Amino acid sequence: MQSASTSYSFLDYNESEVDSSIPSNCSLYLFGRALITRNVELIDSLYGLETVLVPKKLNFISRLIKSTTNVPVEEIDETTYDKLVKRDIRVSQKINVSEKNDFSSNTIHMQQNTLISNKNLLFLPCNTVVGRKSDKRSLEYYKFQYPWEFLEIIQDLLRNEVTHSIISNRASIAKTAIIEGPCIIEDNVVIDDFAKIKGPTYIGSGSFVGMGSLIRNSMLDYNTNIGFNCEIGKTYFAGNAKISHHNVILDSMIGKNVWFGGYSGTANVLLTRKNVQYRINGNLFDTGRNHFGAVVSNNCSIGASVIILPGRKIPPDSIVPAGTIFSK
Repeated sequence: MQSASTSYSFLDYNESEVDSSIPSNCSLYLFGRALITRNVELIDSLYGLETVLVPKKLNFISRLIKSTTNVPVEEIDETTYDKLVKRDIRVSQKINVSEKNDFSSNTIHMQQNTLISNKNLLFLPCNTVVGRKSDKRSLEYYKFQYPWEFLEIIQDLLRNEVTHSIISNRASIAKTAIIEGPCIIEDNVVIDDFAKIKGPTYIGSGSFVGMGSLIRNSMLDYNTNIGFNCEIGKTYFAGNAKISHHNVILDSMIGKNVWFGGYSGTANVLLTRKNVQYRINGNLFDTGRNHFGAVVSNNCSIGASVIILPGRKIPPDSIVPAGTIFSK
């Protein structure tokens, strides 16, 4: 179900959508899988899904699920969707579920836009991440609305799901590289000399970490290329990024097909040490965090020696000239 609380897309994946006004954060990748695909697979492994019903206005989700899973998908019109939602929300609201989330009986009604379930149906909002510790009696989930909340979920997932190292035998790791703490390193990853990977960290297939770089507590999806002498900390890469030499990227979200020139970075702390604010549709929001970097949307090119100040979003397809202090 579309979640009203997810009012905009973090990284702007609108090229995959029919209606560009619909947020598509469910297209974000987690551990090499699209968020919605991962959710469907985990729920199917627990309950054996008969069908996934998708509103026609969210038909890009149908394509994602069909291309990556064997679960049947049916698109329904808005009238049918509204009837299902109204009927089952009304039924669920009559059930007192203050004690626990139990999906084995007629359960749960949490807050709107979280999770709603009855005996036969589970409504899954787009801004929900299902955890791997779920079982038939308790479905673990995380809800997010803003990019800093998504980054916090990434950190939780890394801590909870990357508990020991899994390194593909098709990865190439230099003898002088250091792997410290649990890491998942996928096929065709290359870790160059004197690089350090500090877990929990996920490095997706086809990625490269250059000589002397430090990667810590981060999720790098497919074909992420990190040059030499870079520091990447508590950051999410959506994939296919190219980061040149001597970059520092901290507490940030980096979209697909992003390029950073040398000596650039994202500042993540204000000089006042106060909480970082983030602007959405002209309004400033307190992130509640004194460490928060930037959101760099898809297809951006960042020139050499660019500093992006805390709490900034660079729109998709932007070109930021060399030497810029990005403070908009």
